[in-house]
Amino acid sequence: MNAGRPARSTVRPTPRLLATVALAGAVLYVLVDIVLQLLPPHYSVISEAESNLAVGPYGWIMNLNFLARGVVTVCAVAALSSFGPRSRLRQTGLALMLFAGACSAALAFLPTDIPPADAPGLGPTTALGTAHLFVAAAGFVTALVAFALLTAWLRGSDLPGAYPAAAVLTGVAAVGLVSLGLAAAVAPGLHGLAERVCLAGVQGWVIAVTLAVRRAGRRR
Repeated sequence: MNAGRPARSTVRPTPRLLATVALAGAVLYVLVDIVLQLLPPHYSVISEAESNLAVGPYGWIMNLNFLARGVVTVCAVAALSSFGPRSRLRQTGLALMLFAGACSAALAFLPTDIPPADAPGLGPTTALGTAHLFVAAAGFVTALVAFALLTAWLRGSDLPGAYPAAAVLTGVAAVGLVSLGLAAAVAPGLHGLAERVCLAGVQGWVIAVTLAVRRAGRRR
């Protein structure tokens, strides 16, 4: 009965297209962060958390940025999943990366608490603010573990050219995360700077790896 009717074909996005979307999103995320730092209420990049940018007249833009980071993560994971070898290292790393992206998206629905001007650092005073802090911390730690696993996998993968930059940027993220812990304990006035170092490693890793995927996709 269906003779002569053309079969339906499913068009799937290519790894190169997914990587392009992830790359553009990661770069846009950084640019939005920079622009919001220049707008009132002018939170300090040295002492105040990035999440503070989501509070204020332009806070909705930062919340969209958090959601976009989740989308970027999904696209990056989908692009990487097209490359081998398929191993437990890769699968675990990609799963953890997805969790970290979900944590970022969740921050858009968990408003942070702004500490008093004379009390730099973190000081949640509400249930939502406390949840925001825990989700953000879980996202950073999970992203670092994911990148460490995926960087080890990249060394023997179909994307060996991504390994050097990925290794360096994983190190930057690790330094930032350790600095975050130290800042929380002994130097809360440097919390914002430590978090930005960690973010530089995280976003830099995504940019470097998706660039490698795009180059590999051009050769396929």
